[in-house]
Amino acid sequence: MPGKPVLAAGIRHFTFHDGRAPALHDVTVSFAPGSFTAILGASGSGKSTLGRLLAGWLPPGGHGTLAGFLELSGTRLEFDGGPGDPRIDPAQWGRHVGFVPQDPAAVLSTVRATVAEELAFGLENAGTERADMQVAVERTAGLLGLRNQLDQDPAQLSGGQLRRLAIGCAIIAGPPVLVMDEPFASLDTAGADDLAALVRDLLKRGTAVVILSQMVDPLLLRADTWMVLSDGTVTACGPPAGTGTRQTEGGNGLDMLPRAIRRPAERDAAAPPRPPAGQLPGPPALLLRAVSFAYPGPQTNGKRRGKRWGKAARTEEPNHGTPVLQDVHLAVQPGEIVAVTGPNGAGKSTLLRHFNGLLRPTAGTVLVGGNDISGAPVGRTAAAVGLLFQQPRDQLFERTVLREVSFGLDGLVGPDKAAGRAVAALQAVGLAKAVDEHPAELPASAQRLLALATVLARRPPVLALDEPTVALDGDGLALLDAAVGSAAAEGAAVVLVTHDLGYARTVAHRILMLDGGRLAPA
Repeated sequence: MPGKPVLAAGIRHFTFHDGRAPALHDVTVSFAPGSFTAILGASGSGKSTLGRLLAGWLPPGGHGTLAGFLELSGTRLEFDGGPGDPRIDPAQWGRHVGFVPQDPAAVLSTVRATVAEELAFGLENAGTERADMQVAVERTAGLLGLRNQLDQDPAQLSGGQLRRLAIGCAIIAGPPVLVMDEPFASLDTAGADDLAALVRDLLKRGTAVVILSQMVDPLLLRADTWMVLSDGTVTACGPPAGTGTRQTEGGNGLDMLPRAIRRPAERDAAAPPRPPAGQLPGPPALLLRAVSFAYPGPQTNGKRRGKRWGKAARTEEPNHGTPVLQDVHLAVQPGEIVAVTGPNGAGKSTLLRHFNGLLRPTAGTVLVGGNDISGAPVGRTAAAVGLLFQQPRDQLFERTVLREVSFGLDGLVGPDKAAGRAVAALQAVGLAKAVDEHPAELPASAQRLLALATVLARRPPVLALDEPTVALDGDGLALLDAAVGSAAAEGAAVVLVTHDLGYARTVAHRILMLDGGRLAPA
């Protein structure tokens, strides 16, 4: 018999203060110790809102009105949307419910200098003894493959490493419930395997694990319960083998999921890459010759710092930085799509930032359109190289979707063409009806597509896309496919970084692997 729930909620409706309709309605959930639940839904279905409510990150009253109840460890709080509703202390709630949001950086303190200090931050606040804290940090780092990064600045982590750190911060104190929103995003194969092993270990220890996802990762096939959300309400609930009202003999419920939810092996990783692109005359659109790069060694207040995690801080020999890129050669022709894959922390994002001069090589040359960019201002090179950052928050800053895409277009193409460019880019990513929305209020999938639209509107001859599939549901992936294919057909050279090898094989003419600082055919 299942145990009493450690976390439960009954949501008649939850509406944001500026919302026109409930973000959630008629949702009832209950999580027993050691249970494994997958909450599935397309972008905008209400998954993240539900996860934040469960985790105490969206306290009723402060951000919206809740009618219903939240129950934690047997204590039930009833809400009716009135001034007498109880108040939730997020810090106290967080001791019982660990949470990993879609944006992993949101869980970090931002005031700690190393990965180890970030992991220890919550334990320090709880008054944990230093010896116990060190043991917990080492154990958690080992579970998530972060032992070699303990003395690294969190700001220098790759997207996948940052997600591992966020998971570590959520679990290090051993909360009885763990809620993770799209935890597999940006993780390489090793990271996904580590996360799966971690979930299995937590379940054995009695932790209730809840994963919110718009993609059915293989791990989720082992969940006890699937709950499918659509338009803010539950449309199906039950074990994976038979979620919904129909199932085929021996089926696993995948046929009952909405089309926008991505299935496992939706892309055939064994399929051959796209045939080579028809090359246009002229020089490569992008050319790297013997490019090498190393970040400076760690510094604190202008002084080099020694290793800080361990028995005691000590002075080390000056660290001139480990090479991230070593003798990299790459030529991309107009109309060609090249995918770059590799493990977390291999330097894939670093590579892309050399294309437009955000980073300068310590050796070698970068040419765009046949021109050496070493002496060119970044702003001038950016007109020829459109870079989609891994995190939309690094790219979006305007107050409406239309203003976001229109920013700078007047100066680039003139006011007569700017409006048409902006509208066409929004249509290409399916956001033509969202022109007046605030970018920060869009679902994560729409934010990524909006960031892509800001790049497409400029129609640069080179597109550099950093993990463009992250946070995209099936519909968003189809829009990305069409946009990338259209840009290449019009002569753009496209370089995309991705951990989704199946996707890479579907869209790319060539697939390269970056590992150990060197680029080679995958």
